[in-house]
Order: sequence, then C-alpha cells, then structure tokens
Amino acid sequence: MLERRQPSLLQRFSILLILCSIVATPEAAKLSPSPDATALLGFQYKADLRNHLGFSQNASSHFCDWQGVTCYQQKVVRLIIEDLDLGGIFAPNTLSHLDQLRVLSLQNDSLTGPIPDLSGLINLKTLFLDRNFFTGSFPRSILSLHRIRTLDLSYNNLSDPIPSSLASLDRLYYLRLDSNRFNGTIPSLNQSSLKTFNISGNNLTGAIPVTPTLLRFGFSSFSWNPGLCGEIIHKECHPRPHFFGPTAAVVGPPPTVTLGQSAEVHGVELAQPSSKKHKRTAVIIGFSTGFFVLVGSLLCFVMALRKQKDKKQSTAETESDDAAATAQAAAVIQMEQENELEEKVKRVQGMQDSKSGNLTFCAGEAHLYTLDQLMRASAELLGRGTMGTTYKAVLDNRLIVTVKRLDAGKLAGTTKETFEQHMESVGGLKHPNLVPLRAYFQAKEERLLIYDYQPNGSLFSLIHGSKSTRAKPLHWTSCLKIAEDVAQGLSYIHQAWRLVHGNLKSSNVLLGPDFEACISDYCLAAIVTSAPEHDPDTIACKPPETRNSNHQTTSKSDVYAFGVLLLELLTGKPPSHHPFFAPDEMMHWLRSSREDDGGDDERLGMLLEVAIACSLSSPEQRPTMWQVLKMLQGIKEAVSTEDGELDPHSGIS
Repeated sequence: MLERRQPSLLQRFSILLILCSIVATPEAAKLSPSPDATALLGFQYKADLRNHLGFSQNASSHFCDWQGVTCYQQKVVRLIIEDLDLGGIFAPNTLSHLDQLRVLSLQNDSLTGPIPDLSGLINLKTLFLDRNFFTGSFPRSILSLHRIRTLDLSYNNLSDPIPSSLASLDRLYYLRLDSNRFNGTIPSLNQSSLKTFNISGNNLTGAIPVTPTLLRFGFSSFSWNPGLCGEIIHKECHPRPHFFGPTAAVVGPPPTVTLGQSAEVHGVELAQPSSKKHKRTAVIIGFSTGFFVLVGSLLCFVMALRKQKDKKQSTAETESDDAAATAQAAAVIQMEQENELEEKVKRVQGMQDSKSGNLTFCAGEAHLYTLDQLMRASAELLGRGTMGTTYKAVLDNRLIVTVKRLDAGKLAGTTKETFEQHMESVGGLKHPNLVPLRAYFQAKEERLLIYDYQPNGSLFSLIHGSKSTRAKPLHWTSCLKIAEDVAQGLSYIHQAWRLVHGNLKSSNVLLGPDFEACISDYCLAAIVTSAPEHDPDTIACKPPETRNSNHQTTSKSDVYAFGVLLLELLTGKPPSHHPFFAPDEMMHWLRSSREDDGGDDERLGMLLEVAIACSLSSPEQRPTMWQVLKMLQGIKEAVSTEDGELDPHSGIS
C-alpha cells in the first residue's frame, strides 16, 4: 500500500516544542499548551503534505500570528487557508476543537477523504470547503451547527442523498452543494433567509419541492440534474409506464436518452381505439325474419371465434419456433464465450503453488467470491487492448465483474513481488471517477485484475457509435461533463498518489450507472514492457516525447492524452484523424465537424482552448491536471453565471 508522505522534521519539532514547554520551567509545568494551537498543529500534521502552512510554535511566534489565523482574546475566531494545494486529509479531532471559531475556509486546498465531525464548532457561522476532493456523504454534523449562515461544499465528490433535516438550519443565507454526486430528491427547503442557492451538477431526481424559498431561484440553480422535474424548471414529471396488467400503455413518443439516464428504454405501445362509432338500425319486418337474422349472427360469431383461435395457435407456434431458434443461437454464442475464457485461465486451477495461486483482495475490500467461483463464472469477451484481454464474468452468486487478463509478454520483466506491491498501491486508489480495482491474481505467468463492471460501455462507443449506427458529436454540455469527470480522476491520481495513468484513451474511459465517466486501466504502464504500437489511434494519444523512445511516461504525458481525448469529444473524430492545424485554424475545423452547434461557438471555443493547451508539444508548457480541472470548472461556472446565476462570492464578508 502506498503510504502518505510523512510529516517533516519541522512539523514534528513544532509538536515537540509544545510538550517541552510544559516542563521547561516550574511555572510552565503548571500550564497546559493552548488547545487552539494544538488543534492547528494537528490539522497541519495530516493536511499539509507539501509544507505550505509553516505553523511553528516557538518563543518568537504566537499561534495567533500564523498564516490565515485571526484571534480574539487569545482564541481563534477566523481561519482562512485557501489556494495552498495542501494535498492531505482534514483529520478529525483537530480544527473541531476551535470552539470560538466563526469563519472557516479551506477553499481550493486539494484535501481528500471524508469531512470529519464538525459538531464541536458550536459558534461557526461561515464554512467554505469547496474545490477539494472530499468524498463520502453530506456531513451530518453540520446539521447541529445552528448558527451556520454560509455553507459551501461545491466542487467536491460528495455523494448519497442530501438530508431532509437541512431544512432545519433556519439561519442559512448562502448554500452551495453544486458539482458533487448527490442523489435522491431535493429537501423541502423553506428558509426565508436563503439568498444564494445552487445544487446544479449532481445526480438528483424527482420533482423539485414547490416552496416559497425554492421558487425564488432560477433554472441555473437546478441545472445539470437530468432526473429533476417540476414547475420550477418547467419540466413536467411523467410517471413511468406500468408494465403489468392489461392497462399498460405508452402515451406519446418514447423518452429521449440523454447523458445521465439509462441507455435502455423499454416501452409498451398499444393500438389506439378508433373514435368512430358505427350505428346500425335493425328493422324487424316479422318474427320469422328476426329469428333467421339471430341464428345467422350466432353462426357467424362462432365461426369467427374458431378462426381467431386457430390464428393465435399458429402465431404462438411460430413465435415459439423463433424463440427456440434465438435461444439456441444465444446458447451457442454463450458456450463459445465460456470456452474462450476457460481455455485462457484453466491452467490457473491446477497450480500447485498455493501462495501464488490465491485470489488477493485489495485492502478494505469485502471477500465476496472465491477463486473457484471466479473460474466457474460464465464469460463474455469485451475486447482486446494494449494491456491484455477483458471479459465480463457473471458469478454463480449473480455478481457481475470485469476480469482483465494481462498480456504475459508485456509483464515478463515484472517480478511477483513488484506486481503485488504495485497492485496494492493501485487498489488503494478510491475515487468516483476511477473504476475500482477490487482484487488481483497471479500464478506463474498468469495475472488477472478484477474490477467493477460498468454497464454502459466505453466512451469510445458513445462518441463513435457502433458499426450499424453513426454517432454525431456530443452536445458541448456533455463534453464538459465528461471532461470534468476524467480530469477529476486524473487529478486525484497525480495529486494525491503521485502516480501516472500512462494509457489514457476513450476506450479506457467507461460509463457508470449514472453515465459518469470512470477511468480504467490506470497506472498499469509502470509495470509493463512497452512495445511498438501499431494502432494509429493509440499512437496519436502518445505525446511526442514518448513515441519514438523508451522515455518514461509522466503526468504531463497524461495531460497530452487528455487534450487528445477532449478533441475527440468535441469533434467526434478518432485521434488519428486530428489534423495538425495552427491554433487559429482549429476552431474552423471544429465548427466544420459539428453541424448543429453554431450557437455554441463561444463555449466550444473555451473547451478547445483547454484541449490545445494540453496538446502542446513541449511537456513544460502543458498545464498540470489540477490546473486543467480548474479551467474546466471555471468554464462551467462562467456559463452558469452567464445563464443567470449569482456571483458565488456575493453577499460574503
């Protein structure tokens, strides 16, 4: 497991100074170190991996004079630590001990992990934790901070539903939860004090509650949530059709599939009844005539019933034959696919080396299946790539996983110990935009990686369609959403773990259940032996400095590949078809590739500038992925502001 960077000697010395000051003099022995200073040093110890804060308690420095600290009567009342790229975690039982703190801002500090319990900040009024890499659920401890007026958790990776008890914070003036991964429904917020509000860019669903407070905010406060509906955003909430019973029907055209919705739409369509009614007038001339008419009608009715029964029986037999033929064909295909995987890995079951033959789960992963269950799984070939062959495996407990069989030839120089150590590091990467590595296996030359199965295919398929369908370029909003997802994942790999993807391309970006973009095959380039590439698209994703040499891939190599990926998103053209235009000619080429987005030239142009900056031939001139992510988030915020959103810092003192 890759360990976090240890605290510097200066940080350790600062903590020791506090302890030594207790016993330095008889008078000091009677005193205890300031709890506020201890809280600040404890925060620095875990959060500041790059020594940017410089907190140090000594004779010439009081904690109230430290960077970003404001005190009143020797108690910290404001702590503003922004834009410092700290890179660590917000450790529990540190800043939460600042019981007189009124303002806390940790904006744009690259902090990771969950937000700790903040219930000790009983006097807190303003909290800015936006633009970090925080994960986990909405921090419920904030709900106990009844003096809170300003709360900003935007641009993180928080998930799960927003708690309904958020409506109990009756002093809220400013609330931003946008650009996270919250799901579920919107709470019925009705605080009359609320003036700034944004929950856009999440996975929220259902009808927006119609409250006097929420009615004050426009569309931009709720945008980028495809599943939302209701009066406020002028989108009617259509109930899903029921597929059980004789009344099932679909009224109107089927729904349009958009990014963030399931690509599989089922519907039942019944013939509409005719509105014409035919009236018949029977004139009874006599008893005998009426009798014959009645008998004739009965005979016709019986014959019609018999004919209909014969027709149904014939149709059922035909459908049964067709279904049997289809099932037989599917069984043959399934058998071929199963045989293929079994042939590939059957040697593994007979391995005598029990130590190397074990299925190893990554740290913290639940042991949901055994090696024997994995080998017995039914398999479906998903594709063959640069690193190896990938299968979809359905286990006997109905769990579906993705199994990647690495190419033994490219791992010839990797020892068992090196492979195990590297996979432990890769398995420690946990981020919503990375396909999780759950387990791995190695025995002699056989090496398997087990990932979560992603149901909606690859980004390559989304951009380029299938052999039978021709896809058109994605809407610019989808391009921005996918680009931001990928940038989030790459930034996490680069910033928090100092690793490199090394093989980024659209076929290695998969789409999760909510169509979030998730990076796969990450960090494998470090353990494989590079070989000459023959695929023109793969070659086009490589930066100039690594194409014709054994130059090791770096984070700037990933940035270049990201730029190529962004151009692929914008134009719908594969990487090998990207021309080498001058920057001023690129916009003309982009416009010619998109026939229906003439009104979005300015927004497409902003994304194009990011792609060009990433694709510069000189590695030194390319931005970092963290800078790229900030560019994309800036574009998103600029567009939202242009569409009527309030300035995110308005009303803040």
